[in-house]
Amino acid sequence: MTSLVPPREPDAAVLEAVATGIPSALSDLGHLVRIPGMAWPAFDQTQLERSAEAVAALASDTGVFDEVRVLRAAIPGTDEQGQPAVLATRAARNGKPTILLYAHHDVQPPGDDALWETPPFEPTVRDGRLYGRGAADDKAGIMAHIASIRAVHEVLGDDLDLGIAMFIEGEEEYGSRSFAQFLSDNKEALRADAIVVADSGNWDSVTPGLTVSLRGNARFTLRVRTLDHASHSGMFGGAVPDAMMSTVKLLSTLWNSDGSVAVAGMTERDAPTPDYTEATLRDEAGLLPGTTPIGDGTILSRIWNKPAVTVIGIDATSVAAASNTLLPEVTVVISARVAPGQTGQAAYDALESHLRAHAPFGAELTFSDVDLGDGFLVDTSGWAVQLTRDAMHDGYGVPPVDLGVGGSIPFIADLVREFPAAQILVTGVEDPHSRAHSPNESLHLDTFRHAVATEALLLTRMNAAEL
Repeated sequence: MTSLVPPREPDAAVLEAVATGIPSALSDLGHLVRIPGMAWPAFDQTQLERSAEAVAALASDTGVFDEVRVLRAAIPGTDEQGQPAVLATRAARNGKPTILLYAHHDVQPPGDDALWETPPFEPTVRDGRLYGRGAADDKAGIMAHIASIRAVHEVLGDDLDLGIAMFIEGEEEYGSRSFAQFLSDNKEALRADAIVVADSGNWDSVTPGLTVSLRGNARFTLRVRTLDHASHSGMFGGAVPDAMMSTVKLLSTLWNSDGSVAVAGMTERDAPTPDYTEATLRDEAGLLPGTTPIGDGTILSRIWNKPAVTVIGIDATSVAAASNTLLPEVTVVISARVAPGQTGQAAYDALESHLRAHAPFGAELTFSDVDLGDGFLVDTSGWAVQLTRDAMHDGYGVPPVDLGVGGSIPFIADLVREFPAAQILVTGVEDPHSRAHSPNESLHLDTFRHAVATEALLLTRMNAAEL
């Protein structure tokens, strides 16, 4: 880049256009929230198709893109097609760079409707927040892209020479199973100098965050078996190890007494973290008054830089159907978060070795449905990173914070592999109270406004830069 600090005359006009366009953007966001597009086969897939078509229409209506398509890619190793994604492209002109904007239009299932204060797919505004499934994760990311493009196009018109590709995925919540193939199939259309992944969060509702590290993941199903059939607990209990006791004893070996991970071979990253109090953790995570935090080291080091292991599912006799029986087998799903710098495969290998070595009473272990993803560390020395930090400062009115994120975005490794020269910018519209994936998910409206302003400024300044 020959010009890292482009002229800023258009900034005021772009910010005014953003402010004028926010009501329309929120209306469009509400329309998207009303579409229950979930990628799991158990749900109505026509809704996901509706969602993709709605996003494609929004992209077309900006008047910016040369081409807008709804596409699918094959799922490697199967004869299935992935879920519908939207790809919108415009070519760069006059030596300007190209930016790729990513978000996803599929959402998590709502869970128990009774836990929602208002219907999950009926967008509702209260106390400065928009409630609804996908309102934050990640349909707000889509609308941040659309709204910023609208504002920039309104101000720059024919002077908009920036290349823009927009990729709105349709199966991020379902594991991005066709993501890598989609990148390969559309590599030239997606090639960019900088990539904005709008699927993360911020420090709080008023302070922007640029995500510079992400943990990886290792998720798998474990079956623990001790008997070839169920037996009477009175007749054999005390001599025969049932699968539930074996499972409980086995799982307990995964953690130290303070709750930190006790698996040899799962590594930690040594990196400083900002100040973050236990009181803030309690407020943001919803810890009950008598419940204490787990782990060691600073609180953010536990979330950003150390591994975590969670049992997220279990198949066993329900409470309602319980009888005096020794269970022959129990199945659990284990989800591990992997410290940045360690591969998902290495972490899984350590977990499997640990579990096999600690199986009590010779219990038979079976591992299946292994899903792995690597973490990510951003190179913060690039020109696009500095442009983004400046845009965040001006869009929010306060300096941004470099964030680590305890969650995982495994497909970023695919982006790095396909586009090694591109700078990856992980941003978001969520704040710590957004409750993504949970009942009563919501978007803080002022955060959304600032996020749109930030991206509009970034696009404007990239349009003034030269390669």
